[in-house]
Amino acid sequence: MSKLQLFKSFLPLFVFVLFFSGCSEYQKVLKSTDSGYKLKKAKEYFEDEKYAKAYPLFDELLTLYRGSNEAQEVYYYLALTHFHLKEYILAAYHFKNYVKTFPKSKYAEEAMFLTGYSYYKESPTFSLEQSYTYKAINQLQLFVNTYRNSQRLEECNELIIELRQKLEKKAYTNAKQYYTIGHFQSASIALSNMLNDFPDTKYREELMYLIVKSRYELARFSIEEKQLQRYIETRTAAEQFEDTFPSSKKVTETREILENVNEQINTMQSELS
Repeated sequence: MSKLQLFKSFLPLFVFVLFFSGCSEYQKVLKSTDSGYKLKKAKEYFEDEKYAKAYPLFDELLTLYRGSNEAQEVYYYLALTHFHLKEYILAAYHFKNYVKTFPKSKYAEEAMFLTGYSYYKESPTFSLEQSYTYKAINQLQLFVNTYRNSQRLEECNELIIELRQKLEKKAYTNAKQYYTIGHFQSASIALSNMLNDFPDTKYREELMYLIVKSRYELARFSIEEKQLQRYIETRTAAEQFEDTFPSSKKVTETREILENVNEQINTMQSELS
């Protein structure tokens, strides 16, 4: 038998021995009553990125060290372990609680940042429900307000901008959808709300244009008692659009709407006098 064949024949046994020796060592750590030894091994597992092994040790040590100086470090590592296991909601909970429990800890600043960053990692695509996006923004803004000289400020501001752009895109998509399906009153409200919430939005021209169109369509199909007021609101929106975007390609269309609206308003007002 060649050396290569001999090696291949013993390879499964070698892997088997390694696996069970590793398991045996870990079981020894778990069963140990030496807290210092457990903490040392937990940190080693953590540094080796063996987070699933590190977690049970930190979790147990947190109880064992409760009320001691070591508790601050153990709890921080526990929260970090959740983060590296991609358990971001749990990580955010523990980081936030860490800051409340140990506000003067050397880890408090990083824990506050990681609270927001954990929510950021949990923030879904723009089309889904955005509660974690709002939580991420709030926590990151809290960090910016609390640690004004932190080296993390630029990173935080970039993350907040990214998250707000996600909310902006969702608001834009939802508002435009109302217009597309012909719910013009809801569209007008949602589009106006988006302009208030995102005054510097890149969608501003289209939003203002769609407000004109929504109000016009709403006025056209309203009952007689509401038409005059809604035509007046359309006129205001059309004039605001032209004042804001005088060079827009859509000005020709909004001017035609404005002419029709003025005719309707003049007719209705003459009938009332």
